Amino acid sequence: MATTVAKRQSNRWPVLLDAAAAQFAERGYHATTMRDLAAASAMTPGAIYFHVASKQALLLAVYEEGVQRILDRVEAAVAAEREPWGRLEKAVIAHLRSILDASAYARVLIRILPTDAPEIGAQLKELRDRYESRFQRYFSAIVLPKERNTAIARLALLGAMNWTPVWYKDGEKSIDVIARELLAPLRALAGAKAERRRK
Repeated sequence: MATTVAKRQSNRWPVLLDAAAAQFAERGYHATTMRDLAAASAMTPGAIYFHVASKQALLLAVYEEGVQRILDRVEAAVAAEREPWGRLEKAVIAHLRSILDASAYARVLIRILPTDAPEIGAQLKELRDRYESRFQRYFSAIVLPKERNTAIARLALLGAMNWTPVWYKDGEKSIDVIARELLAPLRALAGAKAERRRK
């Protein structure tokens, strides 16, 4: 009997994780209480503590799930592409699709920064860095002029991508078009470098 109860409770974990992602995305980390989480997941606070020791631990789990979902989507998108610009463009498209599909997990990653939860800030930053280091791999394969700071260029691209949920209207412009426009200045720089080499 105890095993059956434990199994039933463990089956509530995805429900709790989804509810926490939705609450954190909508209310923010600090404004979300354990009571809110209990109501949203149709669980008692005691049942929540069966799964996690604290709200911080739940945020960490949501973050980890969110990062993994974007990573999986990006990796699947670039798997068959070998050309560096093609890989970067497909990575940008996959990233945009991840954050524009109204997923609560993606919104948590954008809305809640590691500094918002300093007690687990280092762990949240480590998760963000895990994704950014993967993105860096695709970015570093393109060739930009030596006088350009590629770290700033990469962060500027990530910042522009993560800002799209603020202004994006579904159906107004395709995600592929947005990705190409975000990459256009970098392509222009790379093209200018190639032109200088030919002269």
